Amino acid sequence: MAVKKFHVKKGDLVQVMAGKEKGKQGKVLNVFYGKDRLTVENLNVVKRHTRPSRQNQEGGIVEKEAPMSASNVMLVCSACNQPSRTGIRVLDDGTKARFCKKCNEVVDK
Repeated sequence: MAVKKFHVKKGDLVQVMAGKEKGKQGKVLNVFYGKDRLTVENLNVVKRHTRPSRQNQEGGIVEKEAPMSASNVMLVCSACNQPSRTGIRVLDDGTKARFCKKCNEVVDK
């Protein structure tokens, strides 16, 4: 199975465009390429009932970020501070980089 290319990657600042967290921004923590999903810091938080284990001696109710669909988020451009679509451009040195389609600035440095 081929790995799908995403418009965002780990560490990017994104804004949620649909769903219960619409309009909120956060940093991407994990990207699950095979499932078209990602987790965003402090967004889409769910409660899980856990048993005591070696890592979590207490057990009880734990809050953690649940994966959301990658199609529901948009990359926030660092230059214009707005959520925007991105494209891929080949730079002068031959490397590929994402660019903002609103302000035409390169997002990857």
